This record gives sequence, C-alpha cells and structure tokens, in this order.
Amino acid sequence: MELRINRRALLALGVAGVVAASSLTLLRPEAGGASSHREAPLIAGDPRNDNTDVYAFVSPDRPDTVTLIANWIPFEEPAGGPNFYTFDTRSRYNIKIDNNGNGLPDVTYQWTFRDEDRRGASTFLYNNGPVTSIGDENLLFRQRYTLKKFTARDGWTTVVKDGVVAPSNTGAASMPDYGRLRAQSLRRLPGGGQSFAGQADEAFFVDLRVFDLLYGGDLSEVGQDTTRGYNVHSIAIQVPKDEVALKGDARRNPVIGVWSTTEKWSPGGYRQVSRLGNPLVNEVVVPAALKDTFNAISPDKDAGIPAVVKRVTHPELPKLVEGIYKIPAPKTPRADLVEIFLTGIAKANGPIKADLNSQILNRDADPRAFRPSEMLRLNMAVPPARDPNRLGVLAGDLQGFPNGRRLGDDVVDISLQAVEGAALTGKLVDALAAGDKVDANDKPSQPHFPYIPLPGSAAVNQR
Repeated sequence: MELRINRRALLALGVAGVVAASSLTLLRPEAGGASSHREAPLIAGDPRNDNTDVYAFVSPDRPDTVTLIANWIPFEEPAGGPNFYTFDTRSRYNIKIDNNGNGLPDVTYQWTFRDEDRRGASTFLYNNGPVTSIGDENLLFRQRYTLKKFTARDGWTTVVKDGVVAPSNTGAASMPDYGRLRAQSLRRLPGGGQSFAGQADEAFFVDLRVFDLLYGGDLSEVGQDTTRGYNVHSIAIQVPKDEVALKGDARRNPVIGVWSTTEKWSPGGYRQVSRLGNPLVNEVVVPAALKDTFNAISPDKDAGIPAVVKRVTHPELPKLVEGIYKIPAPKTPRADLVEIFLTGIAKANGPIKADLNSQILNRDADPRAFRPSEMLRLNMAVPPARDPNRLGVLAGDLQGFPNGRRLGDDVVDISLQAVEGAALTGKLVDALAAGDKVDANDKPSQPHFPYIPLPGSAAVNQR
C-alpha cells in the first residue's frame, strides 16, 4: 500500500514551515496536569482524573450515528474493595469535538458526578446482598451524573439530569447479571442518542514491556497483554452525525476532531488536569519535560510549541529502534507523521482512493482558520467495515485508526509501523510485522452501545 503526502494541502494548512513560536514560560507545568496510562508525572498520583483512552467511530449497528468513548482510572484491579472505583465528584469529565479545524471545541459533552452513599456507620460493604437491578436497595453506594452539552449557538444545555452510573462489578455473587445492570444504566437522549457512564473492561491491549528497552532489546518480551483483566471507568455517548458536524450537516462536513479532558476543582477554580486525543502521543512522542505542559493546554495551542512539533517531525522512537534493532530510521522531517498526528490525512493514493480525515475537507470550513493540532480525527462519511482489520488504514481498512479509533484497532502495532515509515513506503516493516504480539483484547466488543466489554470481577493475579 502506498500513502503519499499531499504537500500542497500541507502548505495550505500552514504546516510546511512548522509553526510559530510561543514561550514555554507561559505554559508552566503547575498550570495543569497530565493524562493517559500513567505516562506523565503529575497525574500518576490522581488516577480518578487520569484519562486513559479515547475512541471515535461510526456506530456499526447504527451507521447514521457516531459513538465517542473516553476512559479513566488505569489498572483498576477488579477485587480492589471494599471501597471500589468512582468518578471524582469535584471534577468535570469532557468529550470535545472540533468540526471546523481551528483546534477549539465546537461541541462539548460534559459529565459531572455526585455520590449516593447509604452505608453510614453501619457497614463497610459496597452491597449487602445480591444486586439484581440498577435501583436495588442492596446496592449501598452508587453515583449519579449530570450530562451537559455546549455549542457556540446554544451555550450550555442539560441533556441528562439524574443519570445512574453502572456500579463497579464486585463479583458474581453480588451482581449475578451485570449485563442487566449496564443495560438499565443507559439513558436515551433527545434526538435519538444514548449516554453511558460506568465501569468497563480495559479495552486497550498492549504488552507494556516496551519500556524495557523496546521489548527487552531483542523482542523476547512480547505476547503478554499487560492490561488483561483490569477495568476502567468509561463515559460514552452516541449521537446522530449531524449533531456534531459543522453547521449540522454531516454530508457536507463529515470530518470531526475528538479529544477528552478532565477539569478538576481547585481553590482557583476548575483547571484542566488531563487531555487525550490520539493514543500513545504523550507516551512516546512528547518528552518527559513537556508532558504536563502538553496536557494543560487545548489543541489550538499545540502548533505554538516548537519543541512538541519537533517531536513529531523528528521523532525519538525510530532512532531508538535503529540503535537497538539496527532498522534504519526514516529520513526527517516526517511530513507523514504531521498528517497522522497534527492535521489529518489530507490525500491518499494507491489502493486508497479517498481523502480520509483532514478537516480541510469540510466544505464549509475556512482553510485560513485551520490550526495543526493533536486530536483524534474521524471522517464520518466512511462506513463501518464489513471485515475490520486490526491494522486499520495501513491495511487498507479506511474505517480504522488513524481515521478515528475503534475498540479493536491495534494502535500499538499501527503506531509502531507508522513511526517506522509504513505510511511513506506503502508497506509494513517486516522486521516489526509481529509488533508486540498482542493482537486483540481478551474480551470481544459488544454488538450494541456502548460496545466496550463488560467489566471483569476476577482478581488479575488469579489467571
């Protein structure tokens, strides 16, 4: 497969010269936090606000809608009671959508949470009997949520006032039919959408021994799904495509950029303490000294930080691979990675016959307002794949990552191939074709919203 870079489109987006300067002294790390799987210093001690993954895809069973999912709290050990996992009641959890390419949110969905704790001084238990429904009196602790929506035209509106969070799965004796509890927690939205908040299986699959000198220095440390058996806390929303499209018209303007944030209350007000769009960017692209800064800002500011942009145009990982495995690093600067991470793929050739996910393709967008920015871009016009390929676009499956992200996309192997130049050469790097040898989650996605697998209840160390 060949995937060529459209230089004219990049020039139109103002990327070729790679951006203006901005003082890092104005973006001190203490102004915010960090996100993803414990990859940034400040968030490592605050897991309830640690945003781990974002997914965005055309709903496979309802292709007139789009589904957006964001996860928090990495490495939830299912047996970690008696005080099980909860959303932070002093934080605001957001999924944000940019539909005109300027790096600012045009639509925001925001969840806030409150506790209902009936345990008092009488018991330590999470539940004192089998929980057979979401409103069961045996469930002694639950959370409720308010879901608000923001648009520039309408401001803030309340979409759900008293939603119920699906509880932590405490085990088969306590919750004999957890699927029923999840189904009862779903809320129908005006206009035909749905929302969800609650515990779920950790759908991100990876062998994290990559941090031991790239799988042990000899590819011997692969094949073990490090996140298997762990849970996360998810928020998800499914809405008609027009609801998030520029000018409410997904046919003319099918491309959106998606990211999520957590805003935590502090004495000075709410501050952004996590941010996540594309997977693995903060882990393996942004250097340690900039991780907290990167997560404290909005995407429209990304292009103003030359040190961050340089990590995209001159990435570190290929040099490490060359040093350890003697696989030559592609030449820099890397315009292909600029498209993947900062602009969206502007033009594809060879077997790929359609533009994918550059917001410049939205007919009603103003090219002069476009800002290179890190977010997960999705072209909603690409229909669900009949036979999804875990390697997504690199394998010719146009609905897969980096055109959005599905639960089954192998983002580790895709990203490794991408940084090693697969999008430049049109073919996979044979020496790394097996990737981390973790090719799928241990639990399949569900056929209907919210799609993410049900949370497990077995202790991780029992397997």
